[in-house]
Amino acid sequence: MRFLFFFSALATCLQANVRKDVEVFLEQHCYDCHDDIDNEGGLNLLDLKFDPENPENRAHWESVFQRVEDGEMPPKKKKRPDAEAIAGFLEKLEIPLIEADRKDLRKAGRVHARRLTAREYENSLHDLLGIDIPLAGELTADAEEGFTTNAETQQISHFHLDNYLRVSAQALDKAFARALEGDKQFHREYAAKDITNYGGGNNRGPQLWKGKAISWHSQMQFAGRITQTRVPNNGWYRITIHDLDAVNPGSDGYLWGTLQTGSGYSNEPLLYPLGIVEATKHSKTKTFEGWMQKDHMLVFKPNEASLKSLPSPGGSFSFKGRNFQEMGFAGFRFDKIIIERIYPAGNRQQVHSNLFGDFDLEELKTIPGPALSKLISSFASRAFRRPVTKQQIAPYEQLATDQLKSGDSVPEALRSAYHAILCSPKFLTFVEKPGPLDDHAIAARLSFLLWKTLPDRQLLKLANEGRLRKPEVFRGQIERLLAHERSSRFIEDFTDQWLDLRDIDATQLDPARFRNFDLPLQQSLKAETQAFVAELIAEDRPVTQLLKSDIGFLNTRLRDHYKLRGIKLIPGGGLQRVELESGHRSGLLTQASILKVTADGSVTSPVLRGVWVNERILGRHIPPPPESVPAIEPDIRGAVSIRDQLAKHTNSTSCASCHDKIDPSGFALESYDPIGQYRIAYGSKTNSARVDPSGITPDGIRFKAFDSWRAIYLKRPEILTYAFVKQVLSYATGGTFKFSDRPHLEQIVVKTSKKGYGLQSIIQAALSSEIFLNK
Repeated sequence: MRFLFFFSALATCLQANVRKDVEVFLEQHCYDCHDDIDNEGGLNLLDLKFDPENPENRAHWESVFQRVEDGEMPPKKKKRPDAEAIAGFLEKLEIPLIEADRKDLRKAGRVHARRLTAREYENSLHDLLGIDIPLAGELTADAEEGFTTNAETQQISHFHLDNYLRVSAQALDKAFARALEGDKQFHREYAAKDITNYGGGNNRGPQLWKGKAISWHSQMQFAGRITQTRVPNNGWYRITIHDLDAVNPGSDGYLWGTLQTGSGYSNEPLLYPLGIVEATKHSKTKTFEGWMQKDHMLVFKPNEASLKSLPSPGGSFSFKGRNFQEMGFAGFRFDKIIIERIYPAGNRQQVHSNLFGDFDLEELKTIPGPALSKLISSFASRAFRRPVTKQQIAPYEQLATDQLKSGDSVPEALRSAYHAILCSPKFLTFVEKPGPLDDHAIAARLSFLLWKTLPDRQLLKLANEGRLRKPEVFRGQIERLLAHERSSRFIEDFTDQWLDLRDIDATQLDPARFRNFDLPLQQSLKAETQAFVAELIAEDRPVTQLLKSDIGFLNTRLRDHYKLRGIKLIPGGGLQRVELESGHRSGLLTQASILKVTADGSVTSPVLRGVWVNERILGRHIPPPPESVPAIEPDIRGAVSIRDQLAKHTNSTSCASCHDKIDPSGFALESYDPIGQYRIAYGSKTNSARVDPSGITPDGIRFKAFDSWRAIYLKRPEILTYAFVKQVLSYATGGTFKFSDRPHLEQIVVKTSKKGYGLQSIIQAALSSEIFLNK
């Protein structure tokens, strides 16, 4: 007891010494604004004790440390301390703050509990059972802001539990039906004459012309619907359009459109994308795969915004006696369409193996007891991502045994046990203990990060052998997972959340201002950015290439949008890697996807874009504005520049400290409008203020435009690396960053500097760090 009392007294003494050591700095530079009288921002440093064992007190001192380190405190208008005084102040605070923070981490871990996201849950059931039905949309929605993996924003309510019960039952019903009854087959060929209407009235579908079907461009609702292509059941289908070419594609030689699916009628108006289509004068067969609902049909037509629409007096159009090709209308011409049912996650035999192993049904009837035990153990081990003990699976075996005794069949008994397993916390959540993770927990973290699903056999084998933590083995597994096609799930999910690409459809553009924006372009934007990020990681390109790169990905629709006519592309070749010259189009921040999600559909805001760049690219957290500060109402006419409006908004000291960080990158991006096109003025030619993309960085460096702003940060790869590491690890662990993570993050930056700050090297170093390998 006296031993414990001694150390408690010693800790109190050391804390008092820290407070005493920083008193001179606080008195000279802080108390003017943060004493018991002024108390600006609700911070009274005069009476604030130094007690890092108290989480709330520690958070205050961590905030003070961060703001002094970032140069925000003392404010620029006040007398600034010299570099030596700042370093001494920070040094006295840092060590005790880190030690107290690490003590909490050792006790509780970074994350108390994290559950599977909707996508992870869907992928896991697909892999466990071999089914392919959409499930994520049936679950309670994940958080719409930040990372869906973030444990602090995840919830587990009775709504979640009800949905898990219902969806897992639905998945098992589908799996057992396929294994026991077989897969439903569908294969149908539709010749041109079978899907066209050439009488006086029209079903808004294709025209039969000279033995081929032509789907013309029209702005009428459901134009392009092909009623004969209704499918009999929900499922995945492969759609093959044979000998497709463009009618009147224009001087550029290509024509863009959409392939969608839906009911085709106004009582159920939603249309679901299957893909975007590019046709040329040269016929080519195109294949698409996607999910179609029962009784839904194909809706297929040219869909460029600049095309003239087929005349439709009275809400319909007739083909009779009209040669639309000679009249100059654009259309898709094709020979036939083939639709066939597919099972991308596995055939019937694979589903049978997932449920019944090597047993056939007759064998299961003769030895139900031993077979049940073996199958339940195998299924639970895969679902729980680790070997299971006899004691752990006993309740599930008992459930199946009771079912058999009550007269149920072996498949029914197994289904009940499997259902219980899929509702277990060991499946729905990551079961991790504070401290270093064991090999199986590491395998699960790694697989759910890079493949968004359960660990495969190779990862589990290494975990079972206790070899996964070996550095050379772990590095090899990261490389293997990133090289696999399943890593596209990581690219899609990570960029959806890190770069807000999931919001690409959220803003409705002003049709009067952006007449040429259309569905093929909108769907191309996201694909461009994801292909770009994937390539940078695959080739381990430097982190600076997030801002400026000599490569990019374009299709002809994107090339036209960016006005990059000098870049050679193969018409009809889809998204293609291209070499970029220095100019206005290079790197993430000049891609239309980013510029669209950081605007509101009508106007741009340096504040919105500036906050986004700071948070996502530069690694600076921007706190929300005080409730008393009104939002800026933009001048949609463009007669007044946003800079003039912000000048009035940022006069106060409380606003200026944040806007010093926000505004520079936001102003630099003002050269790009809400759909990412380059501009030099706002509004119309007769009523517009000129864009001024100049500014001063928080550390006082002037720039004239986006290129010169970017050049400043291209010389600071360590800042970009630090920011990217934080994004990756926050997404990977589901946790928020702690003050004590700073040394680990700095070590990762130093380590990757020796490899040119390559993005894959950064991911490797991040996942090999204590932050990832510990709870």
